[in-house]
Amino acid sequence: MSSNKSARYNRFSSGAANVTTPENTNGTRMETTFGPAYSAVTTITKADGTNTFKQHRRTPSSSSTLTYSPRDEDDGMPPISTPRRSDSAISVRSLHSESNMSLRSTFSLHEEEEEPHTFCRRCALTSEKCPVDNAKLTVVVNNIAVAEQIGELFIHCKYGCQPATSSKAAAFEVDPHGCPFTIKLSARKDHESSCDYRPVRCPNNPSCPPLLKMNLEAHLKECEHIKCPHSKYGCTFIGNQDTYETHLEMCKFEGLKEFLQQTDDRFHEMQVAMAQKDQEIAFLRSMLGKLSEKIDQLEKNLELKFDVLDENQSKLSEDLMEFRRDASMLNDELSHINARLNMGILGSYDPQQIFKCKGTFVGHQGPVWCLCVYSIGDLLFSGSSDKTIKVWDTCTTYKCQKTLEGHDGIVLALCIQGNKLYSGSADCTIIVWDIQTLQKVNTIRAHDNPVCTLVSSHNMLFSGSLKAIKVWDIVGTELKLKKELTGLNHWVRALVASQNYLYSGSYQTIKIWDIRNLECVHVLQTSGGSVYSIAVTNHHIVCGTYENLIHVWDIESKEQVRTLTGHVGTVYALAVISTPDQTKVFSASYDRSLRVWSMDNMICTQTLLRHQGSVTALAVSRGRLFSGAVDSTVKVWTC
Repeated sequence: MSSNKSARYNRFSSGAANVTTPENTNGTRMETTFGPAYSAVTTITKADGTNTFKQHRRTPSSSSTLTYSPRDEDDGMPPISTPRRSDSAISVRSLHSESNMSLRSTFSLHEEEEEPHTFCRRCALTSEKCPVDNAKLTVVVNNIAVAEQIGELFIHCKYGCQPATSSKAAAFEVDPHGCPFTIKLSARKDHESSCDYRPVRCPNNPSCPPLLKMNLEAHLKECEHIKCPHSKYGCTFIGNQDTYETHLEMCKFEGLKEFLQQTDDRFHEMQVAMAQKDQEIAFLRSMLGKLSEKIDQLEKNLELKFDVLDENQSKLSEDLMEFRRDASMLNDELSHINARLNMGILGSYDPQQIFKCKGTFVGHQGPVWCLCVYSIGDLLFSGSSDKTIKVWDTCTTYKCQKTLEGHDGIVLALCIQGNKLYSGSADCTIIVWDIQTLQKVNTIRAHDNPVCTLVSSHNMLFSGSLKAIKVWDIVGTELKLKKELTGLNHWVRALVASQNYLYSGSYQTIKIWDIRNLECVHVLQTSGGSVYSIAVTNHHIVCGTYENLIHVWDIESKEQVRTLTGHVGTVYALAVISTPDQTKVFSASYDRSLRVWSMDNMICTQTLLRHQGSVTALAVSRGRLFSGAVDSTVKVWTC
């Protein structure tokens, strides 16, 4: 190996790599040989000819850094790789010995506030911790400067090296019969791919002994395994160069060469066309897949549109039924007007007697099922499916004063006795409320089934449920069970107390009880299913039934005198407003309407249509009518 002013050559190979440094001024030089076992030996030659060997061992899992400190020898000797300083950090370089490692892809591994270390790409990307200080790798950046410096180093071609035969620690040495060229490390691949000393195989027969690229041409002239160029068509000739030329003159395929070539070209064109057709088929398949997806999407959209169409058709059908119901109600109104005209009592339609909606209480989150008026304070109580009771001011502010919470089920019934409010619920309890403080004062487990209705009289509270009426003595805030009235055939949904009598409604039956001895004194048989509502006037007993009918009995004779028709839904509630001149009965129905009936001639004088749901509850106070409905509102009607 020669040296000159520039530098001695540094050599890397797949099996070993030598790095030599230029001679310094005192004649000392250093040469490092890297072996495949992650080991290295540094040979230091001084001016007097003496050699010093330093062995370095590395393992892939630990540090792969080779460093040399000038303090080991003369201060003037340069190290293998001069450390570069970045700010206050010293970068330590590592040279990996494997041939497939690109030295242009050297990485620097930086830890915050630590010295950076430089390693080869593979070691840097496969390690989680730095092999030098075992610190976690946080930042990995490309060390371009080191990579370019390494790329400028001169090395021996790997085809010019052989395993060492001496007892030195170096594993490889220069092969005097190998490639004599030295090249830059960055040009290594280009040179080795075209190196004349690169081992090759005979293209005629893999069994031929290995050759160097420079000897391939001479070998092909002497090779005994040359095949006919038409062997792919079936020619079995194998020989040397001389016999090959003779064979071509006699080969039966040679005369067909042009035809065979055309056939090959045609076959190639067919293959290309087939490949193109395969691509077209694949494209068509993809288009077919997309088309199938679009068809599926269209089917889903069509199903959605059909669903919307069905829903709209159903809604139209409901609207049509409602329209027919309203038309029927209007026809009934016209019939009543005609009857009144025929009877000559048009004067009943005094404009001052027409009820109009004056306002709406809004606040409940569910249907309103019961109403009760406390006339002393002009308070209205409403019970709802939202399990609450709302207290409304009906005199000054017309706002909700308070919401009473305590029930675990729908509030179905309300009743006032003195200054106490009693509420019955689907949770089978009765809660006692103090009206002055609007606070709960007691809770009674009243029935085994929902409490459907409540009424008070003679300091007693009556509660109706399934086939049972319980009578409670009111003692302060306590309720003492006095008696249970039996003999009922179904749900008791209606209770009314008038004078000394209690009226109860169940399935097609109204029972009249004497409050003084709690005995049944009369039974009225009805038609039209269960009795949902009862009202008592000075002269009549009125009940509303499941099958849209309103039955009227004479209160003295207990004889049925009339059946009022007009509603097209269950009659949920009845209320009475009496004046010295006339008595009016109000009926609330599932058909969303209220009707005003004149009890003088049993004729409907007005139909009130303002609710958006079934009207379920009625209450009267000072000539005003309050109606609660499934639309969660309470409306106020005045004459």
